[in-house]
Amino acid sequence: MYDVIIIGAGVVGSAIARELSRYQLKIGVLEKNLDVCNEGSGRNSAVIHGGFAYDPGSNKAKFCVEGCLGFKELAEELDIPFRQTGKVLVGNTEEDYQHLLKTIETGRVNGSIGLRMLDKEELANMLPSVIGEFAMYSPLSGIVDPFIYTIALAENATTNGVDYFFNQEVTSISRNSAHMHTIQTTKEVFETKWVINCAGLNCVAISEMLGIAGYEIGFTKGDYIVLDNKVGSLLPMPVYPVPSRTYMGIHVTPTIDGNVTVGPNANNVEDKSNYGVSKIHMDQLAEDAITLWPHIHKKDYIRNYAGIQPTWIDKEGLIKDYVIEVNDKYANVVNLIGIESPALTSAVPIARHVVGLISEKEDLKKNLEFNPSRKGIVKFSDQPDTVKASLIEKNPDYGEIVCRCEMVSKAEILEAIHNPLGVDTMLGIKYRTRAMMGRCQGGYCQMKIAAMIEEEKDKHVTELMHGRQNSNLFTGKVK
Repeated sequence: MYDVIIIGAGVVGSAIARELSRYQLKIGVLEKNLDVCNEGSGRNSAVIHGGFAYDPGSNKAKFCVEGCLGFKELAEELDIPFRQTGKVLVGNTEEDYQHLLKTIETGRVNGSIGLRMLDKEELANMLPSVIGEFAMYSPLSGIVDPFIYTIALAENATTNGVDYFFNQEVTSISRNSAHMHTIQTTKEVFETKWVINCAGLNCVAISEMLGIAGYEIGFTKGDYIVLDNKVGSLLPMPVYPVPSRTYMGIHVTPTIDGNVTVGPNANNVEDKSNYGVSKIHMDQLAEDAITLWPHIHKKDYIRNYAGIQPTWIDKEGLIKDYVIEVNDKYANVVNLIGIESPALTSAVPIARHVVGLISEKEDLKKNLEFNPSRKGIVKFSDQPDTVKASLIEKNPDYGEIVCRCEMVSKAEILEAIHNPLGVDTMLGIKYRTRAMMGRCQGGYCQMKIAAMIEEEKDKHVTELMHGRQNSNLFTGKVK
């Protein structure tokens, strides 16, 4: 029995869980996957946006600007890697120039700070590796690790009393005359007063289970290429083309750990579970992005990935605003529809708004024991030699490097295996430590990590999962 059940443990669901844990409530989070951040929250460009690309007065504009302006403080509170790198939108034609001037004005109305035009010389001085005649500069935009960000929100919520339930896909929801909800999952039954629909790609299905029909969303897939970190020094900030009203365009983005991502494209799809990337799409990504940044070479490709967003589009093909609704006809429900980009930036402001909607119906009492701070896993490779020596002296496991590409120690892997959320998949360890994210993509360390999970969690080898349900690594012992 819960006061609030949140369906979906992505970045928005976990942000709502954390914000609600500031109050005296019993809160549960249901997630169909085996970890947080398995879908859209981790499959994106990892950019904190400035809020200048969205219609004035919209939820997207309001929450994005608020999220951008407060992200530095949030990152310090949650101990997550974040860099306020700035971002440029690069143009070449008079039409581009006028579009960027309009974008600056839209940003000004929305509350974005510091937007300005750069001429060719200023652009070349700031970004000598970028091709363009001029650019719009957004100084407060930045980059973040989307996995660690979502994990941090969920871990902080957990330490403040929130219960996370993984591998719990919701199959039905019923409501009685007292407006209490019964939620059936693939594993068990939950009772709750409030239900918050944060199901992302499955938001319409959950909405219909709650009795709220009429929404139709599409699915937009974006493919990416990941480049080796040896080219990361050539790109200090995200570089975008001039966007259209429906698409931000193929861009190049540095990651928080020094790689570069190329993408995304935008293709309408029906299958929201197919994350494969074709060679044709990879070639198209490189062909388009090289006109902005001519340092994309196949010898530097180390991986690809894709993300899929729930896109709510009107009859003219324009993307509609977020729906965040409380309706007296469907008591004790907060329904979120079409929460796509810039959700990574907007997550905490969205969460505060949801709490505000509930507070209009409930007398929320503050949790005086709420702790907003969370400490992450120490990244051994980033420490100065004196600190490394001290860590090894205290714990010899820091002196054993498991992942050579990313220089991840045994101590970090063990801390990730024993994480507060109880996640023990290979992807779960990867997202928490960056092990298996380097040049060899786990060729050296993956089996060592699998053996560590097996031993530390007392699992049989056939129980080890890569990331999703039924993603068993082994059917038995191998040589």
